[in-house]
Amino acid sequence: MNFKGYLRPDGTIGIRNKLLIIGVDECCEGIARSIAKNFDDAVVLTNWYTCMLGGNEETLNQLIAVGKNPNVAGVLVIAMGCGSIGPSDVAREIGETGKPVYTITCQKVGGTRKSVQLGTEYLNKLKEYVGGLESQEFPISRLIVGVKCGGSDTSSGIASNPSVGAAVDKLIDMGATCIGGELFELLGCQKVLEARASSPAVFERINQLIENERQRWSVEGTDVETMSIGNCVGGITTIEEKSLGALHKTGTKPIIDILQINKDFIDTPKDPGFYLSEVTMLCGGAGVNFASHGAHMILWTSGAAGFNNPIVPVIRVSGNKDLFNDDMDVDVTGIMDGSETIDSASDKIIDKVIDVANGIPTQIEGIGESTLTLYQKDQRLEKLLNLSCCSK
Repeated sequence: MNFKGYLRPDGTIGIRNKLLIIGVDECCEGIARSIAKNFDDAVVLTNWYTCMLGGNEETLNQLIAVGKNPNVAGVLVIAMGCGSIGPSDVAREIGETGKPVYTITCQKVGGTRKSVQLGTEYLNKLKEYVGGLESQEFPISRLIVGVKCGGSDTSSGIASNPSVGAAVDKLIDMGATCIGGELFELLGCQKVLEARASSPAVFERINQLIENERQRWSVEGTDVETMSIGNCVGGITTIEEKSLGALHKTGTKPIIDILQINKDFIDTPKDPGFYLSEVTMLCGGAGVNFASHGAHMILWTSGAAGFNNPIVPVIRVSGNKDLFNDDMDVDVTGIMDGSETIDSASDKIIDKVIDVANGIPTQIEGIGESTLTLYQKDQRLEKLLNLSCCSK
């Protein structure tokens, strides 16, 4: 199977031509939005944490990695000018991919109005650049697909998760790359993961990072909700039950390695196959995490809910007949009543993956898209819990 995409200067393949505006500090949010509103394919990614660099290196790494994502055709980086992160700190590495990158420092330009005016001129140049790009045909083996769940219920574990898992296996057989995350929601699944790990060393890294997540979300004396009311109303009773259902969406193929996202580096897949990753279980943050890993799209399993990422299209798969609506991309409700098999449902998912790779929008692509949410691990908590990343 083939799809039509856009060859980037660094050899990666994009399935969308997004114009990314990066605000390196939250003070630039209004400027970025004012520029973006005049361009259909403009997307804004803002650092809401702080304008300070120390302790926020994970956020900086994500800003850069999202700019490198193959669905991004060109980038504008904006900074106010008084923070510790300069626009060149972000633009320099993105520019190494060969894609066009512009920068603006608001204070140097002369304020908000002049920044918006200059930014609009830069976006017009990026738009002109995109207009000269031509699609080419590529094999499905060039695709990187993220796998995520949300709004999980009983139908998730029985229908949408197993059908996506079967689709993941088929995609990998075709030579594609798939990435799963949500390590906290794999608690209790370690024996299965150990059997799938490509080596004892890979399983050791998987186990360590799952344990790290457990400690982050289980600090004694705090009351942190880790299952939503929707999960419980939908019929899930424990986090372990949720984990075993969620595991199905990752398929059965060997786990090549685990991809990390931290203050020192962000991993990207080196070879085709299935990877686990540190993609967060938090929905909006997961979208940015997947974009950081270089994913082209996300397969999302749910009752009938989900976020909508503006850079990485989200294919929604649902098996809940009571909640199914026109936001959903793939209907696998037949699995619940026995009128459809997991195998046939997975074929429908593969067909949708090819459609989306060919530029056909998902059901709500471009409609009600979520903010690009940056999520990072708090380095103060990491130190207090004595957590560390695995060696690269």
